[in-house]
Amino acid sequence: MALAVKLEVFEGPLDLLLHLIEKNKIDIYDIPIVVITEQYLDYIKNMETEDMNIMSEFLVMAATLLDIKCKMLLPKEVNEEGEEEDPRAELVQKLLEYKMYKYMAFELRDKQVDAGKSWYKKPMLPKEVADYQYPIDYEELVGDVNLTKLHEIFKSVMKRQEDKIDPIRSQFGKIEKDEIDLEQKQGYIEEYVKNHKRFSFRKLLERQGSKMEVIVTFLVILELMKQGVIAIEQEGTFSDIVITSELAA
Repeated sequence: MALAVKLEVFEGPLDLLLHLIEKNKIDIYDIPIVVITEQYLDYIKNMETEDMNIMSEFLVMAATLLDIKCKMLLPKEVNEEGEEEDPRAELVQKLLEYKMYKYMAFELRDKQVDAGKSWYKKPMLPKEVADYQYPIDYEELVGDVNLTKLHEIFKSVMKRQEDKIDPIRSQFGKIEKDEIDLEQKQGYIEEYVKNHKRFSFRKLLERQGSKMEVIVTFLVILELMKQGVIAIEQEGTFSDIVITSELAA
């Protein structure tokens, strides 16, 4: 009974040659062409394939190896620089390029395998937790002062700003929009709060030179009150609002 031999499957003739070189532990720059050619021909003799396109590739390489083998038996050719040409040089270059691409393919495959091991889990927070907001007691924050009282003071100060405008002379010339540096104004208010332990809210607004400055000052005070930097108190319904600073030395 004939012995069945299972041959390894290679991707092409260069893959087979590279396998033979590594199997025989041969220096790729000094290939013993006779040994490699014999082993290569033994392999293709036992190949079983009906695909002529694949078979033709292996036969072309076999013819190339035989051609190189013949050239190795003849006197070596000399190039224009007087150096002897190695008939194996072109084959060695192809093998090196193929080896590089093959190892790059292995590297990419390993990265693909590693990427397939990564699993991501979507956040599973309950809706009650995701929508939760820390409760703020605005009544405790503001105290006895409400927005109605602040609004009354604001309207009073704005009325004073309007009274400063000459109804006749204001019609002259070109009216230009006030440009307020918000950061500079905020810094001014914060510095004022640091230097005054206790001061009148009305007098602070009256120190401003324009409507826009009054508005910005009003908004900054509200923000500082919200942050808990200042505290606001009022003794009576129509009395002045007094601001107490937590930052003052």
